[in-house]
Amino acid sequence: MPGFTPDRDQQFRRMREIARDIFMAALRNASIEDAFARHVHCERGVLRICEDLYDLDSYQRVFVVSIGKAAHTMAAALEHQTGSRLEGIVAASVDPAAQVRGFRYFRGGHPTPNVESIRAAEAILKSLNALDQASLVIFLLSGGGSAIVEKPIDDEISLDDLSATYKTLVLSGAPIAAINAIRKHLSAVKGGRLAQAAYPAQQVSILVSDVPDATPDALASGPTMPDSTSIHDCDQIVLRYGLLDQFPISVADLFRRNALDETPKSDDPAFVRARWWPVLSNKVAVDDAAAEATRAGFAVQIDNTCDDWDYERAADHLLDRLRQLRSGVSRVCLVSGGEVTVTVRDGGVGGRNQQFALACAQKIAGEDITVLSAGTDGVDGNSPAAGAVVDGSTLDRAGGTDVLRRALTTFNAHPTLDGLGDAIVTGPTGNNLRDLRILLAY
Repeated sequence: MPGFTPDRDQQFRRMREIARDIFMAALRNASIEDAFARHVHCERGVLRICEDLYDLDSYQRVFVVSIGKAAHTMAAALEHQTGSRLEGIVAASVDPAAQVRGFRYFRGGHPTPNVESIRAAEAILKSLNALDQASLVIFLLSGGGSAIVEKPIDDEISLDDLSATYKTLVLSGAPIAAINAIRKHLSAVKGGRLAQAAYPAQQVSILVSDVPDATPDALASGPTMPDSTSIHDCDQIVLRYGLLDQFPISVADLFRRNALDETPKSDDPAFVRARWWPVLSNKVAVDDAAAEATRAGFAVQIDNTCDDWDYERAADHLLDRLRQLRSGVSRVCLVSGGEVTVTVRDGGVGGRNQQFALACAQKIAGEDITVLSAGTDGVDGNSPAAGAVVDGSTLDRAGGTDVLRRALTTFNAHPTLDGLGDAIVTGPTGNNLRDLRILLAY
């Protein structure tokens, strides 16, 4: 493909900058600090969480459990509202710049559990088991908690087996809800089991969600909620994705012997004094991106229908939709939330967002289209990037079709995109609201 004129190159660069600006504005506007300022307030010892009021002085003990990639950010935001009167445990995937006073910190593993994940789970269970009906436990839950806090339901499952199981699930191509269904049934802390451990204490959960709005119990594998999935669901997922022969023997044997215990459902006594309040979700990030694109002069549409689709199918769908929209409007932006799936086999360095972006780059070569795909947590797969931005010049700048095809088939998108300067690197954001895809046509 011949090179582009200087004016065309400048236009491509400008549109890549605009896409980045829209993404970064969405990150800023969908902050945990702002969400807590809107939905959480404490005055004279009375804590308001959305529509609920809790008189903190009326409890003999108030204990906080904060889990996930946003665990520290959420604990700090709660302390900002309540002051330094709380105690608890924070389990996150990175170390914070400064710890909140009164909290024990654990650095759990992600995307697979580590020794600290087990220690965090054991410490949380021990603390919750010590609570009584005169206690209040505040759960702060965010994405990534499935790996960051973990304890196998069966002592025969070693940490190595657990890590191997997680890797198998993540690389299976199954949607996150299906992955979490299995995680719940293999765990002593997920699928409502933390709520059981805290019973009979009063419980309230504040959610920063990286799962579809219709399935809040998938967040961090639902440690405080009734589980909507069943052992039968797990059996079907294992069969559909051919997982049984890929699992370690200790895990596969539980399925073969039908030895899994069912998770607690909505009629369990643990949930009688439990409440759950979402304060941030992917919808907030999507709406903020749409608002920023409107301010930048684009006609904006939102399309989340490809959530949990294979990345190739999602790319085709969104690009077709974008081209249809452009036929009636000169400058159009399509915003899409949620996550796409990638089935990885012996992959290189990258993640689902960079794989999606590079797939789009092949499909839009020469066109006046820009595509950004990035994770709001700042982490895309095993790469140091949050995602990437591509356009009609990417294939030409990368060196042709063979280069892109090789990067895609080896799941090694990051080196190519990083070499072009088109990787988006934010570092861990302390937030986790799923992914954003921003497509511009002009």
